[in-house]
Amino acid sequence: MATEFASEASLKILIFGHNGQVGSSLVEQLNQQDQTLICPSRTEADFAHPEQITQCIESYQPDVIVNACAYTAVDKAESDQATADAVNHLSVAAMAQAALAADIPVIHISTDYVFPGDAKQPYLEDDATGPHSVYGQTKLDGDLALANTLPKQVTLRTSWVFGEYGNNFVKTMLRLAESRDELNVVADQHGKPTYAGDIVTSILAFLKALAEQKPIVWGTYHCSSAGETTWHGFAEAIFAEAKSLGVISKTPKVHPIPSSDFPTPAPRPAYSVLNTDKLNATLAQPLPHWSEGLHKMLRHLQQG
Repeated sequence: MATEFASEASLKILIFGHNGQVGSSLVEQLNQQDQTLICPSRTEADFAHPEQITQCIESYQPDVIVNACAYTAVDKAESDQATADAVNHLSVAAMAQAALAADIPVIHISTDYVFPGDAKQPYLEDDATGPHSVYGQTKLDGDLALANTLPKQVTLRTSWVFGEYGNNFVKTMLRLAESRDELNVVADQHGKPTYAGDIVTSILAFLKALAEQKPIVWGTYHCSSAGETTWHGFAEAIFAEAKSLGVISKTPKVHPIPSSDFPTPAPRPAYSVLNTDKLNATLAQPLPHWSEGLHKMLRHLQQG
């Protein structure tokens, strides 16, 4: 259940990336509450141009910034490093400087790709990073620029995001289910599928604390739905749940394959499970299993 603000607690919230998976879900929730939302268009705040981000913050002077904007085309980033760096790193650095000058706290979304993916147990927030892709490196550079500049910041690292809005693995699987009887899906990459609504629940909890002027433990948190699986396991769960709800008419057979059979320009972490104990303890509201988010998403699609 989403966190609700007290009726007298109102914030002026600047949201970058309001059209993305997390941003759209966040706007939907905040529109149901007494909050003032600023959702600049890409024309006004293009993260490929850091100076626009500075100007936007100086113009609106919000109470808090939520940054859900990122260059997430993981494979394309390998050949478009300049743009990925501008969006994921340089604009975040500009945001941090502008926020520091105006004493504006920031809630920022990051990724499991900052880790090398060779761990044997879930990653903690202070474990050594070491991305193997341009996407992961540019995200890490942005995270460090923010953390090293702005004391009042919360960085939420997440993974395998899916939800009602935007493009994601669940929607791809549903589309393929209607046209194919068999699919090959990678079975040697382990992670935590994360429902966008669960990330929003965490963002709302921090926003509520800000609105009510309660103390906040600033810093980096891992924010993923409970439960871990592989892409193959996730695909099978998607088809089973979608078939039971009548979202798809047939269930394809899913064959497990190694990553070596599905080469991509950017390497994927073999193991990027995030330990969320810190977030669970801080917010005192552990996020539900990813299967619950999957059910919510598919019910939403079913109901149109």
